[in-house]
Amino acid sequence: MSSAPGVNSSAPAAPAKLNLLDLDRRAMEGFFAELGEKPFRATQLIKWIHQRRVADFDAMTDLSKALRAKLSEICEIRLPRAVFDQQSTDGTRKWLLSLDGGNAIETVFIPEPNRGTLCVSSQVGCALECSFCSTATQGFNRNLSVAEIIGQLRFATAVLAEEGLSVTNVVFMGMGEPLLNFNNVVAAASLMTDDDAYGLSKRRVTISTSGVVPALYRLAEATDVSLAVSLHAPVDELRNELVPLNKKDPIAELLPACRNYIADKPHRSITWEYVMLDGVNDHDEHARQLAKLLAGIPSKINLIPFNPFPGSRYRRSTPERIQRFARILQEAGYVATTRKTRGEDIDGACGQLVGRVQDRTKRRFRREQQQPPSAARV
Repeated sequence: MSSAPGVNSSAPAAPAKLNLLDLDRRAMEGFFAELGEKPFRATQLIKWIHQRRVADFDAMTDLSKALRAKLSEICEIRLPRAVFDQQSTDGTRKWLLSLDGGNAIETVFIPEPNRGTLCVSSQVGCALECSFCSTATQGFNRNLSVAEIIGQLRFATAVLAEEGLSVTNVVFMGMGEPLLNFNNVVAAASLMTDDDAYGLSKRRVTISTSGVVPALYRLAEATDVSLAVSLHAPVDELRNELVPLNKKDPIAELLPACRNYIADKPHRSITWEYVMLDGVNDHDEHARQLAKLLAGIPSKINLIPFNPFPGSRYRRSTPERIQRFARILQEAGYVATTRKTRGEDIDGACGQLVGRVQDRTKRRFRREQQQPPSAARV
């Protein structure tokens, strides 16, 4: 079939526009340098995009008309789109945000009397296969771009502002392992703490990791935001089962990397995340082992009641068992708190985020061929 008159069917597609959400301050300054503009242009644009939430270049009145026209020609400000918006009975809000390639990620906002915490995703799915995490059952597709990470915060702040709410804290505890998307996570975190963007305190931005040891050493050189480590067991044999990454980066290598992260940072500590699994990792002896393991490391221990999901072989520890576990740690001198489960009725709680993942690993298919998991050990 021939083309319509005057139409060249083989003409190349127009080049994709640069999404300015992908640029932190350093990248934005480099971009303007290539355009022959002064570095202060980066500050102006960061304020328009992130503080004022303006996406129309023509409205950026402190930029010259010529520069606005140039930006309109080669750039865009493209946000993730909400597929659905759910609100829990406890006020927790969850959005499913669509991405290119048929994927979608979940972002959760947790309101509290004195703060509002946004839980952001860093990958489409997760490749680590932690046995107690629903996200792990979805497989893995790709890393998120800087724009897709910071876009979650940009999207949420705009929606919440209409309701008189604000984001005061951000935690990288959504889908994915942040340190396996190192560069984009660090760039997004730098925008979150940039005074001309979101202006969050570095203590109020937390990167949570399962313990990618080489990346932890890099992280200490790149940023000093807060750090949380998903530990979940005090000994290698049990942690190998719960967090398979431990076979590659065992506890004996993880702890020095964590000590290094807070070295020379007065009044800083590591938050250790410990999911409470009935009859698996919640015995008194586990608590005593944990207390001994973390000796000498400024620590806060966050005990997380397990959040069940279809197909899981685990059960949540009883409230009495969690209280006993916490008391042993407290008597050993640790700050040990039990995380209040939020958003469970909308699958927005810790370990429940699944999104929509076009799995490239085929792990989901292999898992479906296996026998149903056994009951939790007691």
